[in-house]
Amino acid sequence: RSYSNPEAEGQLLNSFTQYFGDSLGRKIKRMPLIEETVLPGDSLLTLPVVVIGNGPSGICLSYLLSGYRPYLSPEAIHPNPVLHTKLEEARHLSIVDQDLEYLSEGLEGRSSNPVAVLFDTLLHPDADFGYDYPPVLHWKLEQHNYIPHIVLGNGPPGGAWHSMEGSMLTISFGDWMELPGLSFKEWAANKRRNIKSDRVMPEEIACYYKHYVKVMGLQKNFRDNVYITSVSRLYRGKDDEDRSQLNENISTQHLEMEDGQKSLTKRNWEVRGYQRATDGSHVPFCLFAENVALATGTFDSPGRLQVEGEDFPFVLHSMSDFGAAISKGKLRGKPDPVLIVGAGLTAADAVLCAYNNNIPVIHVFRRRVTDTSLIFKQLPKKLYPEYHKVYHMMCTQSHTVDSNLHSAYTSFPEHNVLSFKPEMKCVLQSACGLKKILKFSVALVLIGSHPNLFFLKDQGHSIGHHSNQPITCKGNPIEIDPYTYECTKEANLFALGPLVGDNFVRFLKGGALGIARCLAIRQKKKHELIESRDGGGDGVP
Repeated sequence: RSYSNPEAEGQLLNSFTQYFGDSLGRKIKRMPLIEETVLPGDSLLTLPVVVIGNGPSGICLSYLLSGYRPYLSPEAIHPNPVLHTKLEEARHLSIVDQDLEYLSEGLEGRSSNPVAVLFDTLLHPDADFGYDYPPVLHWKLEQHNYIPHIVLGNGPPGGAWHSMEGSMLTISFGDWMELPGLSFKEWAANKRRNIKSDRVMPEEIACYYKHYVKVMGLQKNFRDNVYITSVSRLYRGKDDEDRSQLNENISTQHLEMEDGQKSLTKRNWEVRGYQRATDGSHVPFCLFAENVALATGTFDSPGRLQVEGEDFPFVLHSMSDFGAAISKGKLRGKPDPVLIVGAGLTAADAVLCAYNNNIPVIHVFRRRVTDTSLIFKQLPKKLYPEYHKVYHMMCTQSHTVDSNLHSAYTSFPEHNVLSFKPEMKCVLQSACGLKKILKFSVALVLIGSHPNLFFLKDQGHSIGHHSNQPITCKGNPIEIDPYTYECTKEANLFALGPLVGDNFVRFLKGGALGIARCLAIRQKKKHELIESRDGGGDGVP
C-alpha cells in the first residue's frame, strides 16, 4: 500500500472542508488527531452522517438527507382506503415528519420491514397485484432540512450495478429499480435509449443511478474511489469529556470497566480509509462521524462451498470471471463441460450464458426440482421465459432421466460437491450417499454472496440477529429497529438495503426514509438543546 505524503492527505481533507465547512458553518469542528494515529496531518472533520456505500441505498439516503421531502399529491387517491385516510389526516406534513409506525400498521408486502412496505406502496401502489398506478407522492426540496453528510464508495455512484454482467436482464421491472423523483422510463426516453422490455440490463440501471446523483444535485455529497479500512468507536473517560462536544447529551452510552471503577462514554465514530488517486497512490484520511449508515450491499464476498480444491484457479466464483473467460476464448473448443453449482438466478444466468455460447453444462444443486422455495416457482412464466427455460431443463434433463450426460445440459439435483481435484475433476455426492466423479473444463460456484464488513469490530458479527455469526442477507441480517433502521445493538449505527434483508431496490428505499426521519428528529432536538444552552445562540461556543 503506497501512502502518499502529508500534502496529498491535506488536499483530500481540504476537499471535505471546502464543501462541509460551507454547509455546516460553525457546526463543523476541527479536531486533533487521536494519539494512536499513524496518519499524517493535524486535523479531523466531524460530520453528522457518514454513509458507507454508494449504491441505490446510499444514493436514496443522500437524496432524503439533502432535504428532499415527500408529500401526498393533491390529486392522489391511494387504492388502500385505510392508508389514504391516514395520509389525509396529516396532508400538510411530509411523510418524513409523520409517524411511520402508524402509517405502516396493517400493511402487507414482500419485505419483512414495515417502513419498506409503506414507502413501496406509496411509490408503487398495489404493484404486487399487477397494477401500474402512479406514485401518490410529490417531492419538494426543503433546504432547511439538509443534514450534512458524505457518501463514500469504491467506484462511481451505483455501486455493484457497474460490475454486474451486462448481457443479463434485471429480475425486477425498470420502474421498480428507479429512485424517488426521477422516472426511469422518462429518463430512458430522454436519453433515447431503446428499452424493449419492462426488464432492463444492469448497464442501463448503473447509468441511471449515476445520472440520478448528478441531476438531483447530490454530487457534492459523494466521494468515489474511497476504500474504508476501519470504523470504530471512540471512548473517553467520563470525567475527561469535553463538555463543548455537540452531541454530549445526544445518544451517549456509558460503559463500566470490569473493575467497576472507570466509566467510559461512547463518543463519535472514527472512520479511516484511503482514496485511490489517478496515479494509483493511496491518500489516507480519518474522519469523525456522529452517525454511520451502512449501505454496502451484499456483493462483496461470493459464497464458498468450503471444500477441498476450491482455491484452484479453474474454480470461479463470479459471473464476471466466467464472462471474461468466454470472451477471451478460453473455453472455445474444450471437450469437457462447464460445471455450474447453485440453483439461484445467478446460476441460471450462467447456464444461459454457457448455453447461448454452445458450451455444454453440468448443473449441480442441493435442492429437489420440486422444492417450493426455488426462486423459479415465484416468477411468472410470461415475464421470465428465459429462467423458466432453465428450470424446465433442470427438471427434464436430469442425469436420473438418462444415465448418460446430455450433449448440451445435464442437471444433478440433490447433489453436493465434496471436492475439486487438480486434474479438473469434481467429486459429487447424492442425497443417498452415492459418489460420482465428473470431468469439467471450468467450475463456477454461484451460491450467493455475503457482505464484507471487515472494517467493523469482529467483522460486524455482534450486530446480527444471531450474535457472533457472519452477517448474511437471509440467514442473519443486521438487527435493526424496524422504524428507524438503527442497529439495536449499537447506537448511532444504521443499516439499510440487503444488509437488513431488503434485496430489491423497491424496498431498500424504506430504509432511507426510516433513517432520514430518525436523524431529522435528533437534529431538531440537538438544535433545541444548543439554543437552550446558549440562550438562543446558533453556534458552538
